[in-house]
Amino acid sequence: MTYDEMLHFVLELPFDTMTEVYNNSEQSILIFRPSTLSERFKNYDVNTNFQIFLKIANDKPFRPNHLRLLIDLKLRVRELPQYKEDLLAAFDKIFFGDEPLEAILPLTHIHFTQYINPIDITAILAQLFIIEQNIGYGYKSTFNPPSLYIHGWIRTFIASNQEIDQIVYRICRNTPPAVKYTCQDNKNHPKYNPNAQLLWYLN
Repeated sequence: MTYDEMLHFVLELPFDTMTEVYNNSEQSILIFRPSTLSERFKNYDVNTNFQIFLKIANDKPFRPNHLRLLIDLKLRVRELPQYKEDLLAAFDKIFFGDEPLEAILPLTHIHFTQYINPIDITAILAQLFIIEQNIGYGYKSTFNPPSLYIHGWIRTFIASNQEIDQIVYRICRNTPPAVKYTCQDNKNHPKYNPNAQLLWYLN
């Protein structure tokens, strides 16, 4: 599903029901929309809040976090740095609304051996994290769209030469991604460029 199709699907889900949105026969991604929110999420809108779950084989579903996605991408580019731009282009296309499985088609022939999830699972998770941040973030964001926070980190984990330890330390301290990875796509930034080229941040 494209971004708009998945967004519509998410917002039409019944409350308090776990629903599968993707399955590759080995792993599946599910969504749950709670009808009540805990005190921790009191600033969030119950109508747009949803939770993402990952099920591996016959194990119990669990909630993957952003680090699972980000470290997966860092491992791939660390192993095969010659495909950095291919990874960046694919995940930028997902950010801009393309269907994830179509966006990663140029990556499917690459034999990565270092990763956490299959590339299709990583792509669908990226789309869902982007949607989650756009519609569910309960506070004022310096980013417009709000998902530039997570997508700026996706770009950072792929493009930066820093070691995993250094980048993980930064994001775990709730540090925003470097401006050089977000400014031209951020409508709140003076350098916003509605005509920015794909991979502009590599120039």
